[in-house]
Amino acid sequence: MSHNGGSVVGLLSYETLVHAVAGAMGSVTAMTVFFPLDTAKSRLQVDDKRKAQSTPVILAEIAKEEGFLALYRGWFPVISSLCCSNFVYFYTFNALKKVAASGPGKPRPGKDLLMGMVAGVVNVILTTPMWVVNTRLKLQGVRFRNEDLHQTHYRGIFDAFSQIIANEGVGTLWNGTLPSLILVLNPAVQFMIYEAMKRKAGKGGQKISSAKIFLIGAIAKAIATTATYPLQTIQAILRFGQYRGDGQGGLMGSVSNIFFLFMDRIKKHGFLGLYKGLEAKLLQTVLTAALMFVVYEKITAATFRLMGLSKKLKH
Repeated sequence: MSHNGGSVVGLLSYETLVHAVAGAMGSVTAMTVFFPLDTAKSRLQVDDKRKAQSTPVILAEIAKEEGFLALYRGWFPVISSLCCSNFVYFYTFNALKKVAASGPGKPRPGKDLLMGMVAGVVNVILTTPMWVVNTRLKLQGVRFRNEDLHQTHYRGIFDAFSQIIANEGVGTLWNGTLPSLILVLNPAVQFMIYEAMKRKAGKGGQKISSAKIFLIGAIAKAIATTATYPLQTIQAILRFGQYRGDGQGGLMGSVSNIFFLFMDRIKKHGFLGLYKGLEAKLLQTVLTAALMFVVYEKITAATFRLMGLSKKLKH
């Protein structure tokens, strides 16, 4: 088969689709289990009058002030966005991996990093509007400690889309795109470390246990998250759309706006202010990523076994 033919097969193959569906299902399962931790992290990032206490204290406060269900506020839009986002990411990453496998050379961390970054850029451009809407919905009806933050009144995902377009312009749906594009490093680093550790663990045809997959996924995510967390804080503030800094929000959450938010955060809270909510974020993303990889590996293995594809994949 020609290399070009291999590219088409990689992009449109059934196997790639299985990886994408399994990745989406894994992320939805894991995110649902650990969702309250995401709620705690969002509050700490956006509501800067809220003291950075330990995660259990924040969760107890939210449940006491706003009821237990507040911990799951915005679950549906987050899950919808995550499902689309992970489907796009896993599809693109595995399609590129299949194309690369049909070409010369062995799998290498550098190749994985590059494929992860390309998959990340495709994902960001297609799914940022959904994440902007879900950040707004997740923080709707919240009792902010910071009085400068306005309340929004959306009736659901579609109403949020139409209100944002009507009142703030279509460009607002891509708020925070620039930090998101830089943040493609996060999943790219995560997948590079994950793939490298998985290759090492599976050397000589060794079976990798679920516990090992969980640990590999957790380590990969912990390194990637800590390295990119300050940008994630800025991204959350830009998506929430209440801070315009020097007034140049624009389609890409302009470079000067990002710089302004960085400096403003450091001025108000010191350098460690950029890491506000990291404990909740690490707890949530590390556990979520680890569980997601376990579910993902189980679903792909079971599907390929059912379809009798496991032998083919070994070659």
